Amino acid sequence: MPSRDPSRDDAVALATDYLDSGGFEADLARRVAIPSESQTPEGLPHCARYLDREMVPAFEAMGFGCRVFDNPVAGRGPVLLATRTEAEDLATVLGYGHGDVVRGLDDQWTRGAGPWRTARDGDRLYGRGTADNKGQHSINMAAMGAVLETRGRLGFNARFIIETGEENGSSGLREIIEANLEAFGADVFIASDGPRVRADRPTVSLGARGAMNFDLVCELRDGGHHSGNWGGALADPAAILAHAIATIVSPKGQIQVNEWLPPPISNAAREALKGVEIDGGPEGPEVDRDWGEPGLTPAENVYAWNAFAVLTLLSGSPASPVNAIAPRARAHCQLRYIAGTDVDDILPALRRHLDAHGFGQVAVEPPPAGNAAGFGASRTELDDPWARWVCRSVERSTGQPPAILPQMGGSICNDLFTDLLGLPAIWLPHSYAACSQHAPDEHILLGLSREALALMAGLYWDLGDPELPQP
Repeated sequence: MPSRDPSRDDAVALATDYLDSGGFEADLARRVAIPSESQTPEGLPHCARYLDREMVPAFEAMGFGCRVFDNPVAGRGPVLLATRTEAEDLATVLGYGHGDVVRGLDDQWTRGAGPWRTARDGDRLYGRGTADNKGQHSINMAAMGAVLETRGRLGFNARFIIETGEENGSSGLREIIEANLEAFGADVFIASDGPRVRADRPTVSLGARGAMNFDLVCELRDGGHHSGNWGGALADPAAILAHAIATIVSPKGQIQVNEWLPPPISNAAREALKGVEIDGGPEGPEVDRDWGEPGLTPAENVYAWNAFAVLTLLSGSPASPVNAIAPRARAHCQLRYIAGTDVDDILPALRRHLDAHGFGQVAVEPPPAGNAAGFGASRTELDDPWARWVCRSVERSTGQPPAILPQMGGSICNDLFTDLLGLPAIWLPHSYAACSQHAPDEHILLGLSREALALMAGLYWDLGDPELPQP
């Protein structure tokens, strides 16, 4: 009997066996054990170690050439570009992941075995970076490896970025790409980060909201004064700041600064988000359906609108209150915004708004170093041919159409791929909303990871299938 040709199903089976046999957990355990915190000086050497010890050997084993770029920004981690060219007339697919993580918060974990050791509890695999983003790019790399092993080639050219500074705003990545445009060039960008809308629903995101962080400060005097002797005679900066914030956002979360409102939601975006429900699972928070812009669904508020948040609010000494009128109050705030928002006018508009409401004594300041979000908003249009092509492949693998988001709710360096490199950018997240990324007890779901391995192996197989015409 002649042997049959290798098939898509063979590649998918090989990818899922990687998880079933324990290979995924073993690889991820080694990668999580490297404390590649990009937000601490101590973590910087580990960022470089993550590339040298884990990423470079893994890509070289798949026949990729690897180049590590030193970061031009002082105190930021290096960037890896892995390249595999099979034929000049084939499409080139650019992938991405980040090997850096946020602070471990070692003493705050209540589940698992702390940030730097993976620990399995039912369907959950705990550890810092399991969801953001070591687990996600590990899935894509393994799926690509399964296609290579099954077919003997990818059938397309591949380039893959692993940076180590995403949690610091991807500082330096723009400069590296600008200086090496040809090396990073491609036909389409396909990568994974962030959560699905629900754990059981495949999701395709076509962009990212931007984020602008800033501080609101009301400083009235040098020191505090006895609240009995001076209460009623001295203005309270915390009360003034609270009233100023109340002019920015309504009691139900509606933005009150007119210049901060984005363009109206398109009919195409409304149609794409129809029926999309944000669901963090049994232990996730419950959606507050009366919060945000009136008339919009929660999905529209997150994936197609702007949102203001007060991230911290401080006056006096919360840990040990004293009976004194505080001298100052400070709020660290953030505006998440979609493409089409006038970014250059965000802070000037806020200044005008506060002045118009009589809050000239409230200053608008850039945040302390290290707290700036640093990402712009960007989007690939819903009718992009590559986006439609990827959605068809996902449906072929999972048996259901994916949820299609105009942009993910979070922020990432997507504008480097859409605006700088001029690529359609398509994200396929492999986590879920209650994964505790950026918090203690971060974890990934193994069942979801298994489906993601199958989905990505099918997608990479399709990208190299000459019988499936590409855009």
